[in-house]
Amino acid sequence: MKTLGLYIHIPFCKSKCRYCDFCSFPHPKTETVKKYISALISEIEEYGRAYGEYTVNTVYFGGGTPTLLDAQHLTEILKAVKASFSLSGDAEITTECNPATGGFDYFKALLSGGFNRLSIGVQSMNDRELKLLGRLHSAEDAKSTLREARKAGFENVSVDVMFGIPEQTPQSLAQTLDEVCSLSPEHLSLYGLKIEEGTHFARHADSLILPDEDTEYEMYLSSVKKLAEFGLERYEISNFAKKGFTSRHNLKYWHREDYLGLGIAAHSCVGNRRFANTCDIEKYLKGDRIDTNETISPHDILCEKIMLGMRLEEGADFDLLQEETNEDTAKYKNALERYVSCGYAKKEGGRIAFLSNGMYVSNSILSEILDFEK
Repeated sequence: MKTLGLYIHIPFCKSKCRYCDFCSFPHPKTETVKKYISALISEIEEYGRAYGEYTVNTVYFGGGTPTLLDAQHLTEILKAVKASFSLSGDAEITTECNPATGGFDYFKALLSGGFNRLSIGVQSMNDRELKLLGRLHSAEDAKSTLREARKAGFENVSVDVMFGIPEQTPQSLAQTLDEVCSLSPEHLSLYGLKIEEGTHFARHADSLILPDEDTEYEMYLSSVKKLAEFGLERYEISNFAKKGFTSRHNLKYWHREDYLGLGIAAHSCVGNRRFANTCDIEKYLKGDRIDTNETISPHDILCEKIMLGMRLEEGADFDLLQEETNEDTAKYKNALERYVSCGYAKKEGGRIAFLSNGMYVSNSILSEILDFEK
């Protein structure tokens, strides 16, 4: 059975967070939202015809803030997915949710419409840190949202937390994790702040009071240990889950499985083809969607599989990768074995995986050893 993951981009939000470089539009007009939903459903129907031989087993609504839309709108979009694709009976169907954009009735409507997983963007349980990030919710809003989701019946809840943010200390991060974990999420994503070009933070970088690199490193290592104490085991550099609750959708990315991105600025990868939608909302609404379209070489597919696989706790199986791609993996395996000998990775048979210190600097290591074709 050929399986497919769907990512659906909802680009609207109440305001732009100071660190955000995603394609999103604050304060959308009602008419724009209606036109966008119509264009999105048309795209879903079109791809349903083109990829009818696939079974969709994960659907992920991201943003922006999907829950800025009425629950009826989200379920209408999901209904179009069900009508256009073959959806597996046990499909993981997630929507991102910002605190204070959903309550008990809203979450009940999502459950009734077919959603079975929430990803809540908490980021911090410290009100001062939230304000510095440009978040509109409070720590109490976050707690209330998690409680309302539980009361409504959601049994699979993920929470996003950030570290290395302005004025954050190891102690305030630990407090955030304690408060989040006391609410027993099944999954937690822990992301280090990156100052991205074009953001408010980038424009005011000189005035930001940020933890230094050594402090950030200690924050990460201590968080990995703390989350394990709450039963949230790391399975990817930034992702932790209780047993049986890894994100099936995100694992598609890291295993380099097929996925379609629907909506403005969404990216897709199916087989050896990668393509992306325009970031221009007027073009998208007119049906002029595709912005880039490329064929990926077998060599670059191998490099992608290594890069993505090495993000995982399980690492990359170089013997299996050679079988799958018919490409020689020896030089990459040998290069990573050097990091085994100096304590940044471990090796079991043909599989190599980073240890915590290696994971933290994995981007630097992998950019050094991988040679993507120009």
